[in-house]
Amino acid sequence: MVNPKNTERSFIMVKPDAVQRGLVGKIIARFESRGYKLVAIKTMKATPEILRQHYSDLVDKPFFPAITEFMTSGPVVPMVWEGKDVVKNGRTMLGATDPSKSAPGTIRGDFGLDVGRNVCHGSDSVESAEHEIKLWFKEEELVNHPAFIYDLVYEN
Repeated sequence: MVNPKNTERSFIMVKPDAVQRGLVGKIIARFESRGYKLVAIKTMKATPEILRQHYSDLVDKPFFPAITEFMTSGPVVPMVWEGKDVVKNGRTMLGATDPSKSAPGTIRGDFGLDVGRNVCHGSDSVESAEHEIKLWFKEEELVNHPAFIYDLVYEN
Protein backbone atom coordinates (compact mmCIF):
# COMPACT_ATOMS: atom_id res chain seq x y z
CA MET A 1 0.00 0.00 0.00
CA VAL A 2 1.26 3.47 -0.88
CA ASN A 3 2.20 5.77 2.00
CA PRO A 4 2.74 9.07 0.20
CA LYS A 5 5.46 11.46 1.24
CA ASN A 6 4.18 14.56 2.98
CA THR A 7 1.28 12.66 4.52
CA GLU A 8 0.16 14.80 7.39
CA ARG A 9 -2.91 15.72 9.39
CA SER A 10 -4.92 18.92 9.43
CA PHE A 11 -7.57 20.24 11.79
CA ILE A 12 -10.67 21.57 10.06
CA MET A 13 -13.63 22.90 12.05
CA VAL A 14 -17.04 23.68 10.61
CA LYS A 15 -18.28 26.78 12.43
CA PRO A 16 -21.81 27.37 13.80
CA ASP A 17 -22.98 29.33 10.73
CA ALA A 18 -22.24 26.44 8.38
CA VAL A 19 -23.65 23.83 10.78
CA GLN A 20 -26.93 25.76 11.00
CA ARG A 21 -27.05 26.13 7.21
CA GLY A 22 -26.64 22.38 6.68
CA LEU A 23 -23.25 22.62 4.96
CA VAL A 24 -21.34 19.97 6.93
CA GLY A 25 -21.88 17.23 4.35
CA LYS A 26 -20.88 19.49 1.46
CA ILE A 27 -17.67 20.47 3.24
CA ILE A 28 -16.85 16.83 4.04
CA ALA A 29 -17.50 15.93 0.40
CA ARG A 30 -14.92 18.49 -0.77
CA PHE A 31 -12.18 16.86 1.33
CA GLU A 32 -13.23 13.34 0.39
CA SER A 33 -13.26 14.30 -3.29
CA ARG A 34 -9.60 15.36 -2.98
CA GLY A 35 -8.73 11.90 -1.65
CA TYR A 36 -8.20 12.91 1.97
CA LYS A 37 -8.94 10.47 4.78
CA LEU A 38 -11.24 11.43 7.66
CA VAL A 39 -9.53 10.41 10.91
CA ALA A 40 -11.84 12.03 13.50
CA ILE A 41 -15.11 13.97 13.61
CA LYS A 42 -17.60 15.02 16.27
CA THR A 43 -20.35 17.53 16.90
CA MET A 44 -19.99 19.60 20.06
CA LYS A 45 -20.52 22.94 21.73
CA ALA A 46 -17.27 24.89 21.98
CA THR A 47 -16.55 26.33 25.42
CA PRO A 48 -14.99 29.73 26.11
CA GLU A 49 -12.03 27.91 27.70
CA ILE A 50 -11.19 25.83 24.63
CA LEU A 51 -11.68 28.88 22.39
CA ARG A 52 -9.21 30.90 24.50
CA GLN A 53 -6.64 28.16 23.93
CA HIS A 54 -7.49 27.70 20.26
CA TYR A 55 -7.41 31.43 19.46
CA SER A 56 -4.68 32.29 22.00
CA ASP A 57 -3.10 34.73 19.53
CA LEU A 58 -6.37 36.71 19.40
CA VAL A 59 -7.36 36.79 23.09
CA ASP A 60 -6.16 40.38 23.57
CA LYS A 61 -7.81 41.69 20.39
CA PRO A 62 -10.93 43.87 20.78
CA PHE A 63 -12.94 41.52 18.55
CA PHE A 64 -12.20 38.36 20.59
CA PRO A 65 -15.43 38.56 22.67
CA ALA A 66 -17.42 38.57 19.41
CA ILE A 67 -15.52 35.48 18.22
CA THR A 68 -16.31 33.71 21.48
CA GLU A 69 -19.97 34.71 21.33
CA PHE A 70 -20.29 33.46 17.76
CA MET A 71 -18.35 30.23 18.27
CA THR A 72 -20.44 29.32 21.34
CA SER A 73 -23.75 30.24 19.64
CA GLY A 74 -24.29 26.77 18.21
CA PRO A 75 -22.60 23.46 17.55
CA VAL A 76 -19.27 23.15 15.78
CA VAL A 77 -17.95 20.12 13.91
CA PRO A 78 -14.21 19.62 14.48
CA MET A 79 -12.53 17.14 12.14
CA VAL A 80 -9.11 15.69 11.47
CA TRP A 81 -8.17 14.99 7.87
CA GLU A 82 -5.09 13.10 6.69
CA GLY A 83 -3.29 13.02 3.37
CA LYS A 84 -0.50 14.37 1.24
CA ASP A 85 -0.01 18.11 1.85
CA VAL A 86 -3.47 18.32 3.47
CA VAL A 87 -2.58 21.43 5.52
CA LYS A 88 -1.48 23.52 2.53
CA ASN A 89 -4.11 22.13 0.18
CA GLY A 90 -6.82 22.38 2.84
CA ARG A 91 -6.10 26.10 3.22
CA THR A 92 -6.33 26.51 -0.55
CA MET A 93 -9.64 24.61 -0.58
CA LEU A 94 -11.02 26.87 2.18
CA GLY A 95 -10.05 30.10 0.43
CA ALA A 96 -9.28 33.50 1.93
CA THR A 97 -10.42 34.24 5.49
CA ASP A 98 -12.66 36.97 4.10
CA PRO A 99 -15.22 35.19 1.88
CA SER A 100 -15.59 38.29 -0.30
CA LYS A 101 -11.92 37.81 -1.26
CA SER A 102 -12.22 34.05 -1.79
CA ALA A 103 -12.25 32.64 -5.28
CA PRO A 104 -15.34 30.86 -6.57
CA GLY A 105 -14.87 27.13 -6.13
CA THR A 106 -13.34 27.50 -2.67
CA ILE A 107 -15.40 26.57 0.37
CA ARG A 108 -15.52 30.15 1.67
CA GLY A 109 -15.97 31.55 -1.84
CA ASP A 110 -18.99 29.32 -2.39
CA PHE A 111 -20.54 29.32 1.08
CA GLY A 112 -19.07 32.18 3.15
CA LEU A 113 -21.14 35.28 3.80
CA ASP A 114 -18.98 37.51 5.99
CA VAL A 115 -15.46 37.57 7.44
CA GLY A 116 -16.99 36.94 10.88
CA ARG A 117 -19.11 34.07 9.53
CA ASN A 118 -16.63 32.36 7.28
CA VAL A 119 -17.85 28.77 7.52
CA CYS A 120 -14.66 26.91 8.53
CA HIS A 121 -11.39 27.08 10.38
CA GLY A 122 -8.37 25.30 8.93
CA SER A 123 -4.90 24.80 10.38
CA ASP A 124 -2.32 27.18 8.91
CA SER A 125 0.70 24.93 9.48
CA VAL A 126 1.57 21.36 10.39
CA GLU A 127 2.62 22.59 13.84
CA SER A 128 -0.69 24.41 14.36
CA ALA A 129 -2.55 21.31 13.22
CA GLU A 130 -0.77 19.15 15.80
CA HIS A 131 -1.61 21.65 18.55
CA GLU A 132 -5.25 22.05 17.48
CA ILE A 133 -5.82 18.30 17.10
CA LYS A 134 -4.53 17.70 20.64
CA LEU A 135 -6.71 20.54 21.93
CA TRP A 136 -9.98 19.31 20.40
CA PHE A 137 -9.50 15.51 20.36
CA LYS A 138 -8.30 12.83 22.73
CA GLU A 139 -5.77 10.42 21.25
CA GLU A 140 -8.30 7.57 21.37
CA GLU A 141 -10.72 9.59 19.22
CA LEU A 142 -8.27 9.55 16.29
CA VAL A 143 -9.00 6.46 14.20
CA ASN A 144 -5.93 5.15 12.42
CA HIS A 145 -7.04 2.97 9.54
CA PRO A 146 -5.53 2.03 6.20
CA ALA A 147 -6.47 4.32 3.36
CA PHE A 148 -6.72 2.04 0.36
CA ILE A 149 -7.58 5.10 -1.72
CA TYR A 150 -3.93 6.17 -1.44
CA ASP A 151 -3.08 3.39 -3.91
CA LEU A 152 -5.45 5.01 -6.39
CA VAL A 153 -4.71 8.72 -5.90
CA TYR A 154 -0.96 8.83 -5.19
CA GLU A 155 1.99 7.58 -7.19
CA ASN A 156 4.68 5.45 -5.55
